[in-house]
Amino acid sequence: MTLSRQCELLALPRSTAYYRAVGASAENLALMRRIDEQYLATPFYGSRRMADLLGVNRKRVQRLMRQMGIEAIYPRRRTTWPGVGHKIYPYLLRNVAIVRPDQAWSTDITYIPLRRGFLYLTAIMDWFSRHVLAWRLSNTLTGDFCIEALEEALQLATPEIFNSDQGCQFTAAAFTKRLERRGIAISMDGRGRALDNVFIERLWRSVKYEEVYLHDYADGWEAEERLGAYFRFYATERPHQALGYRTPAVVYAQRN
Repeated sequence: MTLSRQCELLALPRSTAYYRAVGASAENLALMRRIDEQYLATPFYGSRRMADLLGVNRKRVQRLMRQMGIEAIYPRRRTTWPGVGHKIYPYLLRNVAIVRPDQAWSTDITYIPLRRGFLYLTAIMDWFSRHVLAWRLSNTLTGDFCIEALEEALQLATPEIFNSDQGCQFTAAAFTKRLERRGIAISMDGRGRALDNVFIERLWRSVKYEEVYLHDYADGWEAEERLGAYFRFYATERPHQALGYRTPAVVYAQRN
């Protein structure tokens, strides 16, 4: 039974379970913030180079990177891990021209720091318009919050191709079967190829530098409120040069 379903049966708000921060000491949180910022700038840095740059013990950096879901090998952050026995799908978007909304969607997970802990954020994005179709926060890397985001996005439209990394959240049958039932072609990044999901990697950079790092979220509830406001701004007010200085929401509306 999913965590969200347990909350429903107990008549508890979903946020009661999902928005309690993963705890960590103030010293570790400060270091994790530095690791996260550096990783956005240099995603090819492993734990050795990160430790040298930050002037801290490498084993400590390795432990914190694991906790954050950052892999210490070139070039991907590992907030997701392959599931044993899960089917891995080929990457379908290499050299494919993306020319219309809902031709391809993608998803990923990233780390969100809080004042006394951290959460994980997942989002689903339309590649053509850069429009964020759905997002969720969670204090666990189980797949429930990814499925919830997917179900919300699929209420809007059905993409031709859905791309993710090879993490267990996205390779699990509970996730892939929802795509297959809609006739959606499943695509997965090659191992160690962060650029296979380049648009959502750019989204994380924008989210971190334009919102998350400018604020000190007290808890998950504040993070949800502020991220919700940011994603509305990103969709309706923030023009993109690649979109002819139009907003994602305007471009995505062309599908109608």
